[in-house]
Amino acid sequence: MSKLFSLPFVVAGISGIIMAIQGTLNSLLSEKTSLLSATFIVHIIGTLIALIALLVCRIPILKYHWLTVPWYLYLGGLLSVLIVGLVAVSIPKVGVCNATTAIIIGQVSMAVLIDHFGWFGANRLPWNPWQFAGIFLFAAGAKLLFR
Repeated sequence: MSKLFSLPFVVAGISGIIMAIQGTLNSLLSEKTSLLSATFIVHIIGTLIALIALLVCRIPILKYHWLTVPWYLYLGGLLSVLIVGLVAVSIPKVGVCNATTAIIIGQVSMAVLIDHFGWFGANRLPWNPWQFAGIFLFAAGAKLLFR
């Protein structure tokens, strides 16, 4: 079976669909309230959903040695707040399609660097020229989407 149709690839595609919907909803919520209050409420709701999932699945969260985990692995919380805020600010200015395209180009470009250098303890996967060609072509194609 091709990687294109593997379950992890399909799951990642679904994640992208959900991200576009999330960005749109967060942007509209922040227009009706304020950027910081919308970001706060969205994260409170997410925290409650995660807590319910932990309780339903009976995950013993206190069994982990949280203080032994490298500090930088906790930056995901900070980055999540930044992502929600930055997406909510960008979508009204450039539209969902343009903002999402720019987000994906940024994600893929950073992903190549993270893979190549093995940053944050990720498995090291050296880059190749085709990846740069792909990013360049993707960015060139994205230019066609901007109106």
